Amino acid sequence: MSTRTPLTAWQRPHWQASDEQIVLQFYVFGKFETVRVPSDAYGSAGLPAGVELTSHHHAALRQWEGYPLKGELGRMFKDDAPEAYRQAVDAPEVLVVRGTLADQGDTGYLRDTLGVLAGLLDIGGVAILDPQILTLFDAEEWRSRYLVKGGAPIRNHLLILRDDDTGLGRSWIHTRGMRKFGRPDISLHGVPVAKLDRAGAVCLQLAELQALGGRLGDGQSIDVDGLPGGLVAHLGGGMDDPQFNNTRVAFDWPA
Repeated sequence: MSTRTPLTAWQRPHWQASDEQIVLQFYVFGKFETVRVPSDAYGSAGLPAGVELTSHHHAALRQWEGYPLKGELGRMFKDDAPEAYRQAVDAPEVLVVRGTLADQGDTGYLRDTLGVLAGLLDIGGVAILDPQILTLFDAEEWRSRYLVKGGAPIRNHLLILRDDDTGLGRSWIHTRGMRKFGRPDISLHGVPVAKLDRAGAVCLQLAELQALGGRLGDGQSIDVDGLPGGLVAHLGGGMDDPQFNNTRVAFDWPA
């Protein structure tokens, strides 16, 4: 059993209420003891209202159309995290934690949910899949990322990706995981190679602003040091957008 580090929630000092919804989803693989989940040791009172846990025999879940360890997605997890993938595939049970909540002014909901996940690792969990950031963790990797004294940084809850921007000879920097905070993901198009580090930092700053409750309006201009005219926000996307599975706020890097 791991050293139990209490998780923390943080206030969202820039919070502005929105109609966006917070979406949480995790898969926990293992063979679980039939005992109370020791989430209180992690500062969690249990799953918040709106988030539920369901238990499945792994063999039955494999038949589900949305089973995440098969197909192209499964091959990606196998390549990226072979040991965690092996443990997950071999596990006889899967617990699915998921729910939708209204936007809110602090992250107690996230602390409480992660505390339950940490407790599940203590009673037989061997791997956790976070499909929103396309990452499969073994137990120790998950603990080292989230059971951080003083609280894991916002960056640890997100995935920041770089892809080729088709036809532009430039790069596309974008996030996944902002649904955990009820905010759109960030998309930066047309980033030149020489500006990749700068664009990555800007992307993270905008994501952190939103995670702390801020909102970006359609057509809003964002001042960025060294970029005359700054960046202009364009809202779009939706839960059926395959690139984000979320709404998104997009920016075009100046030519």
